[in-house]
Amino acid sequence: MNIMISGGTGMIGKQLVARLHESGHELLILTRNGQKNNNYPGVKFIEWDGVSLGSWSEYVNDVEAIINLAGENIGSKRWTNKRKNLIIESRINAGKILTEAITKAKKHPEVFIQASAIGFYKKNSLEMMDEQRSSGDDFLADICLKWEASSKDLELMGIRRVVIRTGVVLSKEEGALNRMLLPFYFFIGGPIGNGKQMVSWIHQSDEISAILFLLENKKANGVYNLTAPYPISNATIGKQLAKITNRPYWIPVPAIILRILLGEMSSLVLDGQTVIPNKLNEAGYRFNYENIEDALSNIMT
Repeated sequence: MNIMISGGTGMIGKQLVARLHESGHELLILTRNGQKNNNYPGVKFIEWDGVSLGSWSEYVNDVEAIINLAGENIGSKRWTNKRKNLIIESRINAGKILTEAITKAKKHPEVFIQASAIGFYKKNSLEMMDEQRSSGDDFLADICLKWEASSKDLELMGIRRVVIRTGVVLSKEEGALNRMLLPFYFFIGGPIGNGKQMVSWIHQSDEISAILFLLENKKANGVYNLTAPYPISNATIGKQLAKITNRPYWIPVPAIILRILLGEMSSLVLDGQTVIPNKLNEAGYRFNYENIEDALSNIMT
């Protein structure tokens, strides 16, 4: 299959590209820096700005699938107003310009996979959030609503569109797990806030496998939660990390400190969600890592 991917150089994108390449797919990666990535074997990198049409849009005629993962890293810097606008605009612009390119193309892709996140749902609720639940009303929910809407017009064109609401991806290379592990390496690990906030997580392997499953399953369409079946509390994952690293679990990080240091961005670690992958299970996907013990053991060994 010929596949175009935006955001193919991010944490999830790099792993997805590697898996697709191993499977023999032809890949076109949209990137802002084609020169930097042009040594990647067997994959074609095409420059774009994520905002406007250009020569890259001609390649839309040659692909059967497009996977849109583009978006500014949400947890790398404090959320100033400027930063918040960049986070939203990078997602909306990518979806809109890809939609425009497809609209103008002579040949349309069969499937379009649109990235989103479980930030869509309301926070700090012990209710099980499946794909039928309505959105929250905070900044993260607003991002996801606009992110998902950016490519919604493709459905009117008869293109199969799949929206993936991803949870906390556990990967040793980068991402949330590295930030969770750092205090333990310095013997200062402990609960964040009250430790009761729920973490809806997914192993990196299942994240990629689930995307491939939805890509290849022609009956799959609409929204899918990409999270493991069993969400856990912040305290539970902390205790597991302490056990695996053979470090103590004893120094709590007060919520007030995080709010002072991180501002509004502290919601990423202080607010929890209990999200479950109902539609993914119903579609027949089988998780490699359903529980946190097996997931962390695999990643850390």
